[in-house]
Amino acid sequence: MDPTEVVSSNAHRYPVLVACCTFALVVAGALVTSNDAAGSIPDWPLNWGRLIPPLEANIRYEFAHRALALVVTLMVAGLALRERTKLAWAALGTVLAQAAVGALLVKWVDPASLAVVHAALAQLCFGLVVAVACGQSRSLTVAPLCAAVALFAQTIVGALVRHNLVGPIPHIVGAVIATGLAMWAGLGTMMSHRDDSKLRRRAIALLGHVFSQVALGFAAYIARAASAGAPQPVPATVWITVAHVAVGSLTFGSAIMLAMTSQVRRPALECALT
Repeated sequence: MDPTEVVSSNAHRYPVLVACCTFALVVAGALVTSNDAAGSIPDWPLNWGRLIPPLEANIRYEFAHRALALVVTLMVAGLALRERTKLAWAALGTVLAQAAVGALLVKWVDPASLAVVHAALAQLCFGLVVAVACGQSRSLTVAPLCAAVALFAQTIVGALVRHNLVGPIPHIVGAVIATGLAMWAGLGTMMSHRDDSKLRRRAIALLGHVFSQVALGFAAYIARAASAGAPQPVPATVWITVAHVAVGSLTFGSAIMLAMTSQVRRPALECALT
């Protein structure tokens, strides 16, 4: 192996680690929302007046989310100082904005709208970190880029549905559009890059994620309907919903990776996200 490739691989591990931790933060946020744990800690930056609150009931979800958010913020700040690119600085700005919105959620009288903004910023931060981990691109492929934009829009609509601000119909319509664009991107890449095994794997990952996301979306809708009126969140509904959010993030990340086809392809990132 070329020594320069070894150096490049080692230097690339930190951006991949940040991407993985940012993904974990998205999942942690989904656990908070799905368990109706938002607002279980009424103060900020302390937690019930302490650094570490009693880890019981819904408090543990909210505190874990706060702790991981702090870790990710520091890691993204380190990434920005390390890379010094526009994408890295944008990721830092996004995670700081997300932290500010999260703090406002503690005191705000109408938290639902802010919660949607918070969720959208979380997904945007993840996408930007994935883009940083992919490297700087001179050009972007149109079809995957369109798919990524549609998938991000689905994140916003999905958050609106979870917080009961809109009905499921806009989310279903958006899912049809996003799935079609993802299929256009994935199948188009596989047909036009038959000799590029790495790029084909990225396309297969996007298609696999999007079909899994559709299946989980149906399962989440059925589970929510079945548990309607339950006094507490039903565990099956919680985990299906969290899986739906998690796979949605992976689908978004896969579209971004595929869009940046002009990059030097790094297997480490592919392994981390696929």
